[in-house]
Amino acid sequence: MAVMTAADKPPPVSNGCVLDWARSLAEHQPWLARVIAARTGEPHAVEEIWQQVALAAVEQRWPLADATKVGPWLHRLAVVASARYRRQQGRGRRALAGWADIRRHAGRLPDDPLGWLMRQERLDLTREALARMDGRDAEVLVLKYGQRWSYRQIAAHLGITEKAVDCRLLRARDRLRQELTAMGIKGEEE
Repeated sequence: MAVMTAADKPPPVSNGCVLDWARSLAEHQPWLARVIAARTGEPHAVEEIWQQVALAAVEQRWPLADATKVGPWLHRLAVVASARYRRQQGRGRRALAGWADIRRHAGRLPDDPLGWLMRQERLDLTREALARMDGRDAEVLVLKYGQRWSYRQIAAHLGITEKAVDCRLLRARDRLRQELTAMGIKGEEE
């Protein structure tokens, strides 16, 4: 029979509860990876930043006061780690360089090459506009429209109210529209 030492026990949160960190991290990793990608604009950085978030969570560098708020707490860790990563990489790097590789390996030829080319150009410009936006705005747009989450899901994971989600989405859509207009993209063409 093995003896459990203090080092083998998972760290408790401030209220004395013990969390199953492996389960908690696995549960929140998919949406937090999207948050990190939206914050950094660099898909290849997600794994590196996620490892930092997981390590910080397990080491309890910033103690969690309430076990019911694991999602918002991990979200905050992901935001801080993403900001730290962006500072380290410098502001000169192109935010969406990885998307070119994805398009290059798409595979098959489209039925309507001109329509496909125009859609691709519009997508590229939209991604560029998203990269120019504030990280919070891009993040909420990705969660709502990329992940198709409800206001309730977004609010629960970000630790804010549904009304705050509504306000953020309204502001983010308006800023995206402004960015697209500045880049010469207007509403849907007939």
